[in-house]
Amino acid sequence: MRLLLDSFWRAVAYCLHPRVIVLSLAPLALMAIGGIGLGYFYWTPAVAWMREALDAWPILSSLWGWIESAGAADFKSVLAPMLVIFLATPVIVVISLLIVSGLMAPALTRLVAQRRFPALQQKHGASFFLSMFRSLGMTLLALLALIVSVPLWLVPPLVLVLPPLIWGWLTYQVMSFDALSEHASADERRELLRAHRWPLFAIGVLCGYLGAAPSIVWASAVVFAAAFFVLIPIAIWIYTLVFAFSALWFAHYCLEALTQQRAVRAAAAAIPGPDAPAVELSAATSRQWEAP
Repeated sequence: MRLLLDSFWRAVAYCLHPRVIVLSLAPLALMAIGGIGLGYFYWTPAVAWMREALDAWPILSSLWGWIESAGAADFKSVLAPMLVIFLATPVIVVISLLIVSGLMAPALTRLVAQRRFPALQQKHGASFFLSMFRSLGMTLLALLALIVSVPLWLVPPLVLVLPPLIWGWLTYQVMSFDALSEHASADERRELLRAHRWPLFAIGVLCGYLGAAPSIVWASAVVFAAAFFVLIPIAIWIYTLVFAFSALWFAHYCLEALTQQRAVRAAAAAIPGPDAPAVELSAATSRQWEAP
């Protein structure tokens, strides 16, 4: 618990570092350019396709008729952009996570290592490409789990539990591996992740709940639809900042745990084994008998 809380407040403090702020804005600029480009070319066709899909569902025709009779004739024109955004949100989250994992997480880990653990030996237990392929595989598994769990979201409590758990598991798997890829050997990484899997998973789940913060911005559908191109960059920046905080939290925790693990091993290696006194006594006795 001490290590968990200590790494938490250090990660919060590091979020105010100028380098962290710049790194959190760089992916935002790239994603804003990509989002504007995709919105320019595909926003109108996507909304039109969604309206056609809503009209094509016979089970919803009576619902539309009841809503229009209540005076909300343009309800589908508001609902269609909302659904497009709802479907695009997981993609935005995944892209943010991949960008942070591929670009920001190693840079933030090096920042923590340089400032707190300059003497920590780097054993390079995983390459950059292995980390990227592993992150991609874990992301695909998380997306599959999200798709499979969508019907369970209709149960009110589960919609507040399942997505953060899935994103927390993904964050735990990706961030902890990246935090140890440069400094820990493969054996050290496996041992540390096995010994600290539950605290690391708790960090991932907490970061998963923090990743739901942009939902507060999107609480009003009318405001969101009116200010789409303003709120999307803000939401992406919030996601990016949360992921930067997650990377810092995992870096502080994992590198401190690795330092303690190596210190315990060094102390154990320095202590003589139980047979050492007997060996020394035997050697002294033999020298006594050999003396003239």
